[in-house]
Amino acid sequence: MKKSLLTLALLSTISTAAFANQAGDILIRGGLTMVSPDSGKAPILLGGSADNGGSLSVDDNTQLGLNFVYFFDSNWAIEVLAATPFSHDVTLNDPNSVDGVGNALGLPQGENLDGADLGNVKHLPPTISALYYFDTGTEFKPYVGVGINYTIFFDEQFDAGPKSLKLSNLELDGSFGYALQVGADYELDDNWSINASVRYIDINTDATFDVDGDSIGKASIDIDPMVYSIMLGYKF
Repeated sequence: MKKSLLTLALLSTISTAAFANQAGDILIRGGLTMVSPDSGKAPILLGGSADNGGSLSVDDNTQLGLNFVYFFDSNWAIEVLAATPFSHDVTLNDPNSVDGVGNALGLPQGENLDGADLGNVKHLPPTISALYYFDTGTEFKPYVGVGINYTIFFDEQFDAGPKSLKLSNLELDGSFGYALQVGADYELDDNWSINASVRYIDINTDATFDVDGDSIGKASIDIDPMVYSIMLGYKF
């Protein structure tokens, strides 16, 4: 009886150790990552004027996401998030132009600009996070994380149509912010695993642009996206 209990205890210890992450483990993940910006709209200010009813918004985008995770022990790890550049369309929301009252860009009345695609911006959101894995003793490994993000915007440009509206020189400032996430790995064997995660990233930027050659357009955009990832991982 004692031998049976000892055998079960040893098997349990071996099984738990087999599923535990170890200090020095490196996990590389790759898969799909979708950035879904906050649905809120950023008011447009022209020449420092008050809110004129117009606003800007950006759409969702999915790209190849990459993760690099280094384990300090079975619980703590550091993760670097990378991806191919995300591309977002910028849309003008201008309900006043529908009614012919005027429009947010100060153009002649009667021109409906509500829902117009103004242009496109690209960005990279590299993020470094500290992860804490919960002990489960199984293939399922949930974790939480907190980190720092720096978002780089580039290739900001107005489309051909808006250029006829005398818009030019769209620029978005870089953004520092925090990141929060929850996720889980499910180990398929000693090396391969499937990962799913959800993040919130604090991204706020100031957009500036010219209207008819004058540097008077500005909007403070709270992108603050939810970021969803499904990835395949390999542990060394």
